[in-house]
Amino acid sequence: MVTGSLLGLKPCTSLPSIAPLDRLPAPRNALSSPVTAVTGCRNNQFNWNLRFHCPKPAIPIRKQTTVRRDTVVRSEIAASGLPDEAASSLSDFQLVSRIRGICFYFVTAVSAIFLFAVMVVVHPCVVLFDRHRRRAHHLVAKIWATMTIVPFYKFEFEGMDNLPPQDTPAVYVSNHQSFLDIYTLLTLGRSFKFISKRSIFLFPIIGWAMFLMGVIPLRRMDSRSQLDCLKRCMELVKKGASVFFFPEGTRSKDGKLGAFKKGAFSVASKTGVPVVPITLMGTGKIMPAGEEYTAEFWTSHVDVFTLSNTFRSSIF
Repeated sequence: MVTGSLLGLKPCTSLPSIAPLDRLPAPRNALSSPVTAVTGCRNNQFNWNLRFHCPKPAIPIRKQTTVRRDTVVRSEIAASGLPDEAASSLSDFQLVSRIRGICFYFVTAVSAIFLFAVMVVVHPCVVLFDRHRRRAHHLVAKIWATMTIVPFYKFEFEGMDNLPPQDTPAVYVSNHQSFLDIYTLLTLGRSFKFISKRSIFLFPIIGWAMFLMGVIPLRRMDSRSQLDCLKRCMELVKKGASVFFFPEGTRSKDGKLGAFKKGAFSVASKTGVPVVPITLMGTGKIMPAGEEYTAEFWTSHVDVFTLSNTFRSSIF
């Protein structure tokens, strides 16, 4: 107590409860409370020092998934392996289809050369006695189409009794799926005039045969050529011939029926002849549009229908 008097300090009668300094560390994610320390007292005045025990903030770190090196090596080896059995069989199937397509065009060309010679020989008689229908040329075309398609695919007909007689002019319409549609329709044995692009007439043998048969040329995207084509169709129908239209105007890419153009129905309405609808199924599977170099295994089916009076009135 003497020492306290000499220093001018008064004894402290009471001390507040002070938290000890040696506390256990708080959890990592918890907030710590302040720790109080007393350094001295003078005239009953306490000097306070506050120290805070604050742990380092827990910052969540996203752990990146690590890929084992040996796993990467194994996956690369698996990816660079040989194709499986399914892919190999698919490539073999495509190869067979292309070989069939090449053989198809070979048979078409060889048979067309000989039959075109027959058409040239009989053409003067056809012009003199059957200028508009040209039934002899259509008979040769039927033989040519049958010889070409029989070795490669089957074709079936249904509703043949719905076809009008040979001497009755009509407007035939059908869906268009494939290059083979013309071949299949020629086997019907009807003398109708197709409408074809003018550029096809430049093909040797085939284009010349089309000219002898009286096929009607057309320039696409040319309104004047389209008008002349319709006039030519009406002239032929009035003179006893039949015409054939693909109302969609082009081949379907997905097999679905497209929107019809009104040219065929306009000709039928103005000439008063019946419309004969025909459905082709399977030709798009054998030789799809854009893949004329292949010939798949399939069966073509041809259905011939008659228009009901209700449907006829809705068209005209």
